[in-house]
Amino acid sequence: MKLFVTEFDEFRIELVRRNWHRTLTNLMEGSIDVALVKEFYANLYVSGDKPPKQVRVRGHLIKFDADSLNTFLETPVVLEPGETLPAYSKFCKLRPDPQELAAQLCISGRGFVMNAEGLPWKLLRKDLTTLAQTWSVLPYFNLAPTSHTLDLNLDKARLVYGLVMKMDMNVGALISRQITLMA
Repeated sequence: MKLFVTEFDEFRIELVRRNWHRTLTNLMEGSIDVALVKEFYANLYVSGDKPPKQVRVRGHLIKFDADSLNTFLETPVVLEPGETLPAYSKFCKLRPDPQELAAQLCISGRGFVMNAEGLPWKLLRKDLTTLAQTWSVLPYFNLAPTSHTLDLNLDKARLVYGLVMKMDMNVGALISRQITLMA
């Protein structure tokens, strides 16, 4: 996705504020070695109680804990004075109201599709505001990759809400968690 100066200024400004414009969104075509990525995931395994936070790939130790990823991506964790967690982490612990998420992410009058038990299941991409649609692309491919990119489940909706609301987050922890879940 290429953004022009006059388009999506709010999105562009937030990318720069988070320092994501340099590493998370600036990959050149062909800059990812698919064979290395496959080897990385093939070497991951969960042993004992704790999932791994490092893996050997072609003889090199690759660390993917939150601090190592934040250092590599040059994305420092921003905390409010006196706080121990970023705003997004605190937000997720509160179990936010799906109606609040839908109110910020969806076109007026639209909201979550409910599952058979009447619980919020997903937000349809066509029901999202332009800003929410734009922000939804980044988590799909960079923060919490998935093969299904048409709709937002509740977890992805929380993440996009945090991005739209400009909540500071520990991006290294998000990516590390996703890698661990895949392991």
